[in-house]
Amino acid sequence: MPRRSQSRTPFLLAAALVVAGCAPTGAPGGAGAASTRYEDLTKLFEEWRAFQKPKATDLVPDYTSKAMAAQKADLRTYQRRLAVIDPRGWPVAQQVDYHIVRAEMNGLDFDHRVLRPWARNPAFYVSVFPSQSDQPAREGHFAWGAIEIWQYQFPLTAEAAADLGAKLKVIPKLLEQAKGNLVDNARDIWVFGTESVKEQSTNLEGLAAGVGSGNASLLADIQNARDATDRFHAWLEQQAPSKTGRSGIGTENYDWYLKNVHLLPYTWAEEVTLMRRELARAHAALRLEEQHNRRLPEQMPITNAAEHARRFNAGVTEYMTFLRDRDILTLKNYMEPALRARGGRFRDGPREFFTEVDYRDPVIMRTHGYHWFDLARMANEPHGSPIRRGPLLYNIFDSRTEGLATGWEETMMHAGLVDARPRSRELIYILLAQRAARALGDLMMHGEGYSIEEAAKFASSWTPRGWLRLDGRTVRHEQHLYLQQPAYGTSYVIGKIEIDRLMAERARQMGDQFTLRRFMAEFDAAGLIPISLVRWELTGLDDGITGKTAP
Repeated sequence: MPRRSQSRTPFLLAAALVVAGCAPTGAPGGAGAASTRYEDLTKLFEEWRAFQKPKATDLVPDYTSKAMAAQKADLRTYQRRLAVIDPRGWPVAQQVDYHIVRAEMNGLDFDHRVLRPWARNPAFYVSVFPSQSDQPAREGHFAWGAIEIWQYQFPLTAEAAADLGAKLKVIPKLLEQAKGNLVDNARDIWVFGTESVKEQSTNLEGLAAGVGSGNASLLADIQNARDATDRFHAWLEQQAPSKTGRSGIGTENYDWYLKNVHLLPYTWAEEVTLMRRELARAHAALRLEEQHNRRLPEQMPITNAAEHARRFNAGVTEYMTFLRDRDILTLKNYMEPALRARGGRFRDGPREFFTEVDYRDPVIMRTHGYHWFDLARMANEPHGSPIRRGPLLYNIFDSRTEGLATGWEETMMHAGLVDARPRSRELIYILLAQRAARALGDLMMHGEGYSIEEAAKFASSWTPRGWLRLDGRTVRHEQHLYLQQPAYGTSYVIGKIEIDRLMAERARQMGDQFTLRRFMAEFDAAGLIPISLVRWELTGLDDGITGKTAP
């Protein structure tokens, strides 16, 4: 894998000053804390969340350079207020909450110093989303005020139509503002963000078809939003030749982001080593499984909608029965409906990567559907802590959510889920290889100056059986996300590695009392927070956060 030099980022000195100036006095060695009350943290959290949102006029968020400069300056006040709260005498769960707030503030700080999505990323201004994300909050960076079409019931009531129309009226004003905001020089972010804007036009066309002809006012709002989107797209294409800079953030910034925002105990270089190891392990394990299964018939993919519906529903039933009969999870009545509602529809023609897997054994991707359990639990059993009750900012939940969903695939295989279908073990290792390959794409774009195209070619070439097609949508769509949101591409495998470590440590602590069901009950109860904080709460080990190490 070639390595390329990349100039040092100008943000490093500023980063060092921010860390030194805003380190919490509640950390070891701090002094002069003004408060030791947990209630002061929750009050600060409420004010922080209100502050973090951009100021808005008539629902139009303000991301102009003047507004962002003011927010950046005011952020220091919130960081200083947090720094004089001393959490060291609190129960671990409350100390965890303190570090969640710290990580979120660091996330906004990093946005202002490094990522600057409002100034460099056209996709930041995409507002219309037809389908639900499987994450607590939508992956990546987006302007405030997203229009989640999936939340509306069609046909629309008069009240819902008025609400949707008001949100759509924001789009032309926001996109006009964006032309003045987008001043940075990052080519790949610009070019692929332009394609995201084009996709919004298509989604608005689909929305108009869904609304039908019965609401002329709403249709006019949709058309105005689409016309503005098309004008913005044309402007972006016109500006594209002038965009020549790299889009990656550099290894030093990546290291700071991992440690201070995602609270992970690794550097960029260490993650490269881990991803290469997992990629090699996945390929080697796949070849051994293929050797073991060489006399078995190949798995043939689903070929029609009726077969897809039948096998999907049978797969959900099999999986839920397995979880119950093997005593793996404490099942709640909201879990199966949440999973069963996400079957998708059959698509004929060339398959994307995940349909190659799903159409061969629909049970496999239902394990990754732990995401839907998570979201249903958040809705039906909100966490007791006000800080963990809703989605965390800046995708800092990804090591927990994506790590668990990815790791759960292999965990369920080892627990016996696919014993009757040995060929499905091959699918597990193909999935792992693809996750490791695309993670290396993430790392190389940010640390070695790879373009999205180079990262896509690498991920495609290292995914078995040619299933991550270069002429498909998935491979570039994923790398575009990881370029916008550093460390997201690695979170699937890094999170899995950290959960493996946590399970081993917790089993060692619990001895004969350890069961998977008990472990998962504790794990889920911690909420959708960075995996290092889950580990601290379950084991008492907080290395990587405050410096204590495992014995």
